[in-house]
Amino acid sequence: MLHPVPYFLALALAVLPVQATAAGKNFSAEYSLSFLGIPIARANFDSTYEGDSYAVTGKVSSAGLAAFFDDTHGAISSRGSFGEGGTRPDAFRTDYVSGKKASLVDIRFSGGRVTRTQVAPPPRKRGETWIPLGPDDLRGVADPIAATIIRAPSLDKVCGRTVKMYDGELRADLKLTEVSRREMSIKGFMGQTVTCRMGFQPVSGYRSDKKALTFLRDRSRIMVTFAPVGETGVYAPIHATVSTEIGTITVRARRFGATD
Repeated sequence: MLHPVPYFLALALAVLPVQATAAGKNFSAEYSLSFLGIPIARANFDSTYEGDSYAVTGKVSSAGLAAFFDDTHGAISSRGSFGEGGTRPDAFRTDYVSGKKASLVDIRFSGGRVTRTQVAPPPRKRGETWIPLGPDDLRGVADPIAATIIRAPSLDKVCGRTVKMYDGELRADLKLTEVSRREMSIKGFMGQTVTCRMGFQPVSGYRSDKKALTFLRDRSRIMVTFAPVGETGVYAPIHATVSTEIGTITVRARRFGATD
């Protein structure tokens, strides 16, 4: 799995701006991540829509008290297109440095399946509790950023789906179930939103005795609030919470908007 800071920013998620004009296609956004109310990370993302294609690039860094103990910074990118079954990524990459340790994950896709995965440094030797990837596990999957981009005909069609997510090691199913709707007002956006509960089910590429994943599967409450990105037909997270064994992680949009 990715380092906790970029991983939870991608999984718990707020990766795209929420306010846009119908004609606009370029957007930028700023997000914050907090743990038990304490700021621990920040992120800036730029995204582009053109026809059925999308591209997202971002920078992530630890912040506040977390930066003192674990100085992490990196870049995340994803590009691909939208199809009837959801997003169809072409490439995903994250490069980050934690302290003096540099790491990367690079995933390439073609024909609706993963064709190459590069992870550095290489993963450690697998133990007896390791659940290996199956022959069909990497078909029709989305990377951690593409997993949060939803194109739907209306707000009531955003939830009620299962997204197959692959982060370069872990394959998991993310099941979205509608919980509530409400009006929200955030700088640059005012309107109806929908909150989905995200069920997390690891499939393969993980240790069955890993307590953090067991908690996410069995006990965690993951809530993601989506809002429309202007008139694009795309819905993106503006707020998310993930309960962990030691507390709740919160991701929220601080600034976002069209840049053209």
